[in-house]
Amino acid sequence: MRRKVVYVNEDDDAPPESPAESLAMISRERDAVSRSMRLNPLAYYLPWGFAWLIGFGLLFLRYGPHGRVYVPMPGWLPLVVLVTLLAGAAISTIAMSAAKGRHVHGRSSWQGAAYGWTWFLAFSGVGSTLGRFTAYLPESERGLLWASVSVGVTAIMYLAGSAIWLSREMFVLGAWVTVVNIAGVAAGPGWHSLLVALGGGGGLILFGLAMWVRGRRR
Repeated sequence: MRRKVVYVNEDDDAPPESPAESLAMISRERDAVSRSMRLNPLAYYLPWGFAWLIGFGLLFLRYGPHGRVYVPMPGWLPLVVLVTLLAGAAISTIAMSAAKGRHVHGRSSWQGAAYGWTWFLAFSGVGSTLGRFTAYLPESERGLLWASVSVGVTAIMYLAGSAIWLSREMFVLGAWVTVVNIAGVAAGPGWHSLLVALGGGGGLILFGLAMWVRGRRR
């Protein structure tokens, strides 16, 4: 009876020969996990950028400074468009954060899921609160309150995300949106919409494109 001899290459399961190789292996695995958890900047930032650019742009054209109407349109149209686009951007962010969290287990998975749902909870809480008190404000100030608080919440979420994901870029973006929002509130109704549309929405689009190009070059 013939015996079958199987040769096993012991090097396949051999441990790293040096501490340097061990560190290199750990670094490669960590980079692989980081890439799998990294959010697509186009899918993450562009929906918010276009929502602000289009939605707040329409608000400016319909409700300009001092009540000026630059483009005649139904009064309800800009707000409906803005709310619809913001809802779509929020759903996209929640879905993408949750999907990224499913690829890993443990703390990273919880971070992704919790951050995604925090967007929904934050805007739900803000919406219910503002809806209770805006009736006591002049009509010209109601839109400014809703817009400025919504933009402010988004900026805070980016700042919080920078701490969670250890991203300097997200911190810079959150700080920039905060500055634009403060400047718009100081300028008053009408001007706030213009500044957020161009500085906020345009800034988000440019930031997302820049991050995408940067990621492609790595």
